[in-house]
Amino acid sequence: MMLVSRHNSILDIARETGKVEVDELATRFSVSPQTIRKDLKELSDQGLLTRVHGGALLAFGVENLGYSARKDLAGKEKEIIGQAAADLIPDRASLFVNIGTTTEAVARALIQRSGLMIITNNLNVASTLRPFSENEVIISGGLVRATDGGIVGEAAADFIRQFKVDYAVIGVSALDRDGALLDYDYREVRVAQAIIENARHVILVADQTKFERSAPVRIGHIAQVDTFVTDTLVSQDYRQLLADNEVRLVEVAGKAQNEPGNGSRSTTED
Repeated sequence: MMLVSRHNSILDIARETGKVEVDELATRFSVSPQTIRKDLKELSDQGLLTRVHGGALLAFGVENLGYSARKDLAGKEKEIIGQAAADLIPDRASLFVNIGTTTEAVARALIQRSGLMIITNNLNVASTLRPFSENEVIISGGLVRATDGGIVGEAAADFIRQFKVDYAVIGVSALDRDGALLDYDYREVRVAQAIIENARHVILVADQTKFERSAPVRIGHIAQVDTFVTDTLVSQDYRQLLADNEVRLVEVAGKAQNEPGNGSRSTTED
């Protein structure tokens, strides 16, 4: 009975945060790490969790995590990725920024810039940048998704197609090892596809947890991306895939959150 109760508690934590870690769970429940690893294996065998190094993720299939959990998951990494991506965009550029907690981190890093034209289907991005008159913010029309302030649907995609911009900053829900860019909501995917098609330089921002997730709807392929900004890339096969498709890789792992972005990150160009 205690085992079942602990399993339920572990699942509750995973639903709230998106991820659980062995050491933290061992401390919380006053059991050994080996016991927690056994718990996670049993939950993984039931398809409820996905094992990763040091812990487990809530199993993903056709439904995404809630907005608050997505925002907290790899939060520090997202902020550093956001700064690195913002460093790639010069003043007086035009750009799209799509839906996602990582793209919102890019928006926060852009608030001190000037002369930008930013077109977005993300109410949170618009709210972040609106008070700063040095930049022009344009928001698409369409259906507002209550869960996260994303604007989705064909009306939003049609609005995006009116523009041809210098940069697109895009986030995804999952990255497949074959290079597919994936999401959960087909209505959001239509907008993301329009963004990719109408930008001269596409910047993908995603942390390593996106390799540990799956999602059912295909946005496109990594070959459509010009620059991939991430915290760290473990897979050598994926690194080769980037090189084969001439995608520039920017890795920011190990960089302190308060370090300057310019010149402080590890950059690999393939």
